[in-house]
Amino acid sequence: MIEVHHLKESRSRRITWLLEELGQPYTVISYDRDPATRLAPPELKAISPLGKAPVIRDGGRVLFESGAIIDYLVRRYGAGRLAPAIDSDDYDRYMQFLQYAEGSAMLPVMLKLYVGRLKEAGAPLHPRIESEIDNHIGFINDELGKRDYIAGDDFSAADVQLSFVVQLALQFYGKDKWPNVTAYVDRLESRPAYQKALAEHGA
Repeated sequence: MIEVHHLKESRSRRITWLLEELGQPYTVISYDRDPATRLAPPELKAISPLGKAPVIRDGGRVLFESGAIIDYLVRRYGAGRLAPAIDSDDYDRYMQFLQYAEGSAMLPVMLKLYVGRLKEAGAPLHPRIESEIDNHIGFINDELGKRDYIAGDDFSAADVQLSFVVQLALQFYGKDKWPNVTAYVDRLESRPAYQKALAEHGA
């Protein structure tokens, strides 16, 4: 059975959600953040030297990085679900957004989170961070004005990957700034598999 090493309030909620969407049995080993530093506990290094989540163990395989885990699970257990056909135009768009979520869109959102903890010391960085967030989340908002899901007309694993970025953005800025993103997050969070993963394993 797949083993998910799940850090609370982290990207690893994508993986429990995806496994619920796939109907694939799994077990969760859950870790709490340090209440002072908000960092992962050292116990995570027993499964991954980086001490980061998510990590999965599937038989003899241990994988880290959300995008790699999502791609692996869809290829191995998707049976044609949650990704477009590899010879379709939508597949290239799907792969683009699967990588974009962590490769580009996540950085300014995470910088806002971390630099915000610096108080006044971080003030010089705020204009650039805000500009980049407007650039990326604005772009996503425009794309979602053309379709219900980021890779096409159907829900896919690229939406699972992108979810963490847009959810954080709405936490920072509220629901009025990017209406298409807000409607998108509502669609994602209303999915039964998302609700089940959240209820059983937390955020």
